[in-house]
Amino acid sequence: MKMVKTLFLCNSKKAEFYLFITPADKPFTAKNFSNALGISCVSFASAELMEQILGVKIGAATVCGVLMDKENLVQVVFDKNVLFEEWYGCSDGTTTGYIKFKPVLIVNNFLT
Repeated sequence: MKMVKTLFLCNSKKAEFYLFITPADKPFTAKNFSNALGISCVSFASAELMEQILGVKIGAATVCGVLMDKENLVQVVFDKNVLFEEWYGCSDGTTTGYIKFKPVLIVNNFLT
């Protein structure tokens, strides 16, 4: 099972938010992410915004955090390499535990 990193990003106005799920060993470049989505530049959202919107602390971001996003502010974005895996592992919403998911079930059942 491959591990992923889940990044909480925002635009410069802190009005648009993205939860990016990408392989843990793949370097992240904000410019490449922005270009791929055709959006203005992004950066990491603050710890305060992540806790306010997703209900988790730094190091505990997970796709399950979108359940806490009552205003539907966050767009979930998967790296295509994660989608090709049968399973992926990520934080369980804490900084010490992990959980595994089938990407196909997350995309087709959880996020729809």
